[in-house]
Amino acid sequence: MQLFTMPIHSSSMLSLLVLLLQILLPTALNHGYNRSEVPALIVFGDSIVDPGNNNILTTLVKCNFPPYGRDFLQHKPTGRFSNGKIPSDMIASALGIKELLPAYLDPQLKPQELLTGVSFASSGAGYDNLTAQIMSVLSLWDQLELFKEYIEKLKAITGEERAARIVSHSIYIVIIGTDDLANTYFGTTLRRAHYNVASYADFLVGSASSFYQELYKLGARKIGISGLPPIGCVPAQRTLAGGIYRDCEASYNQAAINFNLKLSKAVEVLNTELSGSTMVYIDIYTSFLNLIQRPFDYGFMETSTGCCGTGKLEVAIFCNDLNPYTCTDVSKYVFWDSYHPTEKAYKIIIDRIFNDYVHRLI
Repeated sequence: MQLFTMPIHSSSMLSLLVLLLQILLPTALNHGYNRSEVPALIVFGDSIVDPGNNNILTTLVKCNFPPYGRDFLQHKPTGRFSNGKIPSDMIASALGIKELLPAYLDPQLKPQELLTGVSFASSGAGYDNLTAQIMSVLSLWDQLELFKEYIEKLKAITGEERAARIVSHSIYIVIIGTDDLANTYFGTTLRRAHYNVASYADFLVGSASSFYQELYKLGARKIGISGLPPIGCVPAQRTLAGGIYRDCEASYNQAAINFNLKLSKAVEVLNTELSGSTMVYIDIYTSFLNLIQRPFDYGFMETSTGCCGTGKLEVAIFCNDLNPYTCTDVSKYVFWDSYHPTEKAYKIIIDRIFNDYVHRLI
């Protein structure tokens, strides 16, 4: 049997290639995130997502010195409370926005960085303004004032129309509240004299709802709101309240669970009340507890102490390069210091958050 073949001219080949691209390209894009849909990532919160705003504040709650940043780019301590990257960096990278999310107060911040987002987070902050006052850091409402300033800077750079689009189409992530319970409520008597655990949670959720309403008024529409982790299992809390065996403090964890339940219900209400908004409650309690209860599944061997120093109480200025007990193999640890996870632990949790929640914000 003789086959008849027709020569394909270069112009015909080019047309065929264009046709194939028209068919295949949309399919390929559907497997990733369209960068134009999410112009920027804006973050508010505490030390989990503070890339260095506290560096310029007069506070002891900072970490711009070794061994923090030991596994960061060029082994540089930047003010991130970990050995490497933190969740805000990982989310920005996964969205295809940029590899690192800078601190808004970084003196070296370039104006063009504002177009793709920044973090206003301040280590030691909480929904309760008293929490920030105790630590001499930026309150959540201080962070909101900085966001207003940010919007004006955007307008000056891009004009009002494009600035408004960036604000309304960006994704907002808020991770805060752990310090309210762990430090302000359980760590002092300042709030316990006026609130029991349940009423303090109500107070915090009321403050949270007010904040999200104000953020909405400023133009934010896509907001991911994180709940609290199992704070009773944080190494410092094990040491302070876990008894001789340094067990997870069950009552602290229960307080976090109760707060999370109330916050998630408040987020549902806000979604119905604020037209055009998409507010997503993010459960980090479950994935975090899973790391602690099943560490070997993820290659971890130590969950009750941090890598830095003895890992039982060291954090901030007490986690320093003079401590001879800091571990050499951080990959085996869930926690970097007595309060904050390692980059590896963060990555596992953020991957799960991305799979479960982020698609709802895009």
